[in-house]
Amino acid sequence: MKYGIIGRNGRMGNEIYNLFSEKGHELVFSYDNTGEKFLEKPQVLIDFSLPEVFEKTIEYVDKFHCSLIIGTTGLSEIQLKKLHEISQNVPVIQSYNFSLGIQVLLKLVKVANELLDGVDIEISETHHRFKKDKPSGTAKMIKEVIGKDVNISSLRLGNIPGDHTIYFGNLGEVISISHRALSRRTFAEGVLKSAEFALKAVAGFYTFKDVFEITMKK
Repeated sequence: MKYGIIGRNGRMGNEIYNLFSEKGHELVFSYDNTGEKFLEKPQVLIDFSLPEVFEKTIEYVDKFHCSLIIGTTGLSEIQLKKLHEISQNVPVIQSYNFSLGIQVLLKLVKVANELLDGVDIEISETHHRFKKDKPSGTAKMIKEVIGKDVNISSLRLGNIPGDHTIYFGNLGEVISISHRALSRRTFAEGVLKSAEFALKAVAGFYTFKDVFEITMKK
């Protein structure tokens, strides 16, 4: 496929570029703090930058009329609403985490939450020192699955790609469900699956959960 990246020289942008190149896909557009590089119109635009760049991303989606994969965290409600608006014209896949393992974890958390009554629940998440939003978008996704106002503990240490643990405890025992990302490649692989999905999808708003469930069915 011919694709573009917003935030090409960032940590995720670099990981995505390396994986997509390995699979034979062609980077035809990029935009980051070094400027814009344009070869031709991309079929899919991928954004793992910052909320401050969001308006520029929307501008490029309108210009190229291409699918959008966006993993930028810390988006405002207004920005999320804008994503829903543009999804009326192009496929938009938005998620705070593109790991297949996190999708499995969310299902496990849902089951545990339904089976365990009257327990204390806590969420713990750890990311690299450069991550600006706290708590993480993934922790918020987990909290949404639980459906209760549970506490989230956040740590920012070193170069950790992402650790998440959910604790369910009562007076006699504690159950913990954990996921550890060993490298950013796992997220890039999810982005690749999303891009392949977007090429065939009709206009609409999707999450990585949609991509995951369709992939599992196949």
